[in-house]
Amino acid sequence: MKSFKFPSTMMAAAAVAALCLAAPASAKNFKIAVGDSAGSTQEVGGLAFKDKLEELSGGEHTATLFLGGQLGSEQDTVNDAAIGTLDMSILAINNITPFSPRVGVLSLPYAMLSLEDAETLTQGAIGDELIEATIEDAGVRIIGWTYAGFRRLTNSQRPVRTVEDLQGLVIRVPKNEIMIDTYKAWGISPTPMAWSETFAALQTKVVDGQDTPYITINAMKFYEIQQYATNLRYLFLIEPLIISEQVFQDLSEEDQNIILAAGQAATEASAQYLRDQEASIQEQLVAEHGMEIVDAANDEAEFIDLATSAVWPKFYDSVGGIEKVNAMLAAIGREPVSE
Repeated sequence: MKSFKFPSTMMAAAAVAALCLAAPASAKNFKIAVGDSAGSTQEVGGLAFKDKLEELSGGEHTATLFLGGQLGSEQDTVNDAAIGTLDMSILAINNITPFSPRVGVLSLPYAMLSLEDAETLTQGAIGDELIEATIEDAGVRIIGWTYAGFRRLTNSQRPVRTVEDLQGLVIRVPKNEIMIDTYKAWGISPTPMAWSETFAALQTKVVDGQDTPYITINAMKFYEIQQYATNLRYLFLIEPLIISEQVFQDLSEEDQNIILAAGQAATEASAQYLRDQEASIQEQLVAEHGMEIVDAANDEAEFIDLATSAVWPKFYDSVGGIEKVNAMLAAIGREPVSE
């Protein structure tokens, strides 16, 4: 007895029908580029987004995180999202600034002095303005905020407590003019480099050090190649979750609202994770991985004076004017600056 075989056209139709039964036509798996590795605040925010997205959409939508820069450098993902070839990315805000300079107001050294400052600025009127700026300038929309903590200076050579201790060290920084000029104000010429290249550069001694928060230092295993850390607080690292504006506008209004609600869930989860984990991770870096962590001398007075006096005035125009800087300062209860 011969076995019955479907004609190829019938097999194709059956496959299509099976797919239709498996998921609604509008179901989507959003691809999210993530610069950092597992255990990072970026991953925490991304997973919280995914969970809330699935919950609110009744399982219709989901997301896949591509960790460790698998989909390209953080700045490359902004370009990819802008043209609609990538759905979403979680990246350091300094990597959006080259595309939307007004966002640089959050990268001015010593502008934010706590997690609470970061939450106030990103989740209030200032944050709303920056969301509109990134849509207009870069073709991407910020839908959530990840809070990673202060960028801490690490290096493989010696403890750094003063600006003088910093001299002679080769420090990697992102390709961000504000951060480059901050280190220049401290008397050194840093090495701009993509995040995806940083571990290898530290490992091969192309550069001596870098700065990232403790959670990131731990997640990226920098403790394997960096012995010393300094408790600098010059920049509180915010890592937005962005979506391609083209992709966002192609969604229904209902799905747009789901995306925004999932982004808020990611924001809240990130802040809680930082509050819960940062101190214990710092202790772990010392106790388990042998890092030596020191404070900057005189409560960073020299670092603060050099950075704020040299860097802030240079970037007033690019971030929207001194009035924008003063609006930011007013929002977090600080005194205004004058030209």
